[in-house]
Amino acid sequence: MSDTLDLAILRTLAAAAHLGGFGRAADRVGRTQSAVSLQLRRLEAQLGRKLFVKSGRGLVPTEAGEVLLAYAQRLLALNDEALEAVRGQGLNGRVRLGVPQDIADTILPDALARFARAHPEVLLEGRVERQETLTRLLREGAIDLALLFTDERPPEAQDLGEMALTWVAGADWRLPPGQPVPLALLDAPCLFRKAALTTLDAAGMPWRLVFTSPSLGGLWPSIRAGLAITVRVAAFCPPDMVAVEAPTLPPLPKVALRLAYSEAAPPAAVQALAASLRAAVSLRRG
Repeated sequence: MSDTLDLAILRTLAAAAHLGGFGRAADRVGRTQSAVSLQLRRLEAQLGRKLFVKSGRGLVPTEAGEVLLAYAQRLLALNDEALEAVRGQGLNGRVRLGVPQDIADTILPDALARFARAHPEVLLEGRVERQETLTRLLREGAIDLALLFTDERPPEAQDLGEMALTWVAGADWRLPPGQPVPLALLDAPCLFRKAALTTLDAAGMPWRLVFTSPSLGGLWPSIRAGLAITVRVAAFCPPDMVAVEAPTLPPLPKVALRLAYSEAAPPAAVQALAASLRAAVSLRRG
């Protein structure tokens, strides 16, 4: 039995974990479902461990599967970076990137560092804006590429998967009995604001708006102070924020994370930066 892990199988493993089943993973990696199932059985035989178990209609990783997935994400990211660096030698030009604040605060530094190492001749320009502004800038051709949380699919976009929205609070926050839910939300229009208010209204839970801001950075002080909670994607929150678990509050919908382009056939430099962002998202999600 080989002591070397097959990266193609690891990519399938990661897809199955991310998408929750062999059928969806097969579509992602361009194989039949039976071929994917055989790949993963061979991997389990190689390792002598069960990697997935059924949960409802989907799959969840076992403890051994969780350990392997963490390593698989790192191995795949390093593999992709090596390919990107070799194939992209001599790449030049300019790329104008737009991201929301929570992406800028979390995965963007590593993604940009990775890209700069591989493509030192490419000029980068970036903007940190609200989702609605980024969508408009893409439409106007003012930026080439944006990473967006969105409930609508832009014309030129690549899905990176659905992300669970989460009620987020400071470490010591508790909902006072009989009191409306105190909220800190971005100014409208905002996808996260809409999700919070729609969910609470549907559950019949009263709420009050304690703090508003045009920027995400303006919300965190009130949340850290325990005055209010907000709705975000947990993987892209500051480390001192905590998720408020059910049944205290009703479950929230999911939101799609997408790479959106300003044109149907983006230049090679834009595609290379998109690859760095995909790898950074994958590592962040673990």
